[in-house]
Amino acid sequence: MNYRRLGKSGLQVSELSFGSWITFANQIENGISERLMDIAYDAGINFFDNAEVYAAGKSEEVMGDILAKKNWARDTYIVSSKAFFGAGGKLPTQRGLHRKHLVEACEAALKRLRVDYLDLFFCHRPDKNTPIEETVWTMHQLIMQGKILYWGMSEWSAQEIMAAHMVAEKYHLIGPTMEQPQYNMLCREKVEAEYAQIYKTVGLGTTIWSPLASGYLTGKYIGQKPTDTRLMRDELNWLADRTFTQENEERVVGLKKLSEELNISLPQLGVAWCLKNQNVSTVILGASKPEQLTETLQSADKVAMLTDEVMAKIEVILNNKPVLPPY
Repeated sequence: MNYRRLGKSGLQVSELSFGSWITFANQIENGISERLMDIAYDAGINFFDNAEVYAAGKSEEVMGDILAKKNWARDTYIVSSKAFFGAGGKLPTQRGLHRKHLVEACEAALKRLRVDYLDLFFCHRPDKNTPIEETVWTMHQLIMQGKILYWGMSEWSAQEIMAAHMVAEKYHLIGPTMEQPQYNMLCREKVEAEYAQIYKTVGLGTTIWSPLASGYLTGKYIGQKPTDTRLMRDELNWLADRTFTQENEERVVGLKKLSEELNISLPQLGVAWCLKNQNVSTVILGASKPEQLTETLQSADKVAMLTDEVMAKIEVILNNKPVLPPY
């Protein structure tokens, strides 16, 4: 396993990490969850991603039980949580990025994950109802209290990220370290274009999610829409609607042909392509079966196969390269 710095911080994260979204306490049994974490940890993965909203908090409980059972040394792994959507409550005090919810969400995550501190704590979405100053101050205070080590955001715009940094600089606070955006061959704009300058100015780290477009880039949807897979779950309707297009299917067909020419699997090609981008700190893998995780864990070994010539072929197939800002 190779490790990369998380943005400008000194924290080394495994270039492949493991997340529990959709699967833990939802799609798979706890025994399989434990097996998947074993496989990940034994392979050198040191970052396990979670959030308050995943299975309304039960995902964190499952992961916490596994961590307690394994009794892995705390200095050998990184665990995260995210706050914004809440863990099931719909009242305005139970969600958002205001001080009350962030503090209570952090405390709840610590209990569910059964740890003394969170390595990474994300603002899961921007909150238009809370002043950015309040959010940045709260995250700084949580760090000062030893409850979190680094903070960041997920699916924020470049403007919102820089606004947080400006507040941190103005008040001499600890600013955000990382962003967790969706990034894959079909979703490229944020990571490749919108954030282009932020990597240079503030050293943004990225813990990217959905490297295989929730399974679409495995090729299993070619010519069909299976009803028993991740992308067809009710909570992913919004993502499926954007993904299932004729244009995307043609892309996947072309990618599958290329992967066969390279003698690697399509999932491995998709993950390796994400790793090829050096602005990606870590690629979060998801899996519902051990063999799926075992397969994608081999993706790092395939990056060397993505030569300039191969990358050019991929660009022709995708035909969706973002236009970089004119500066």
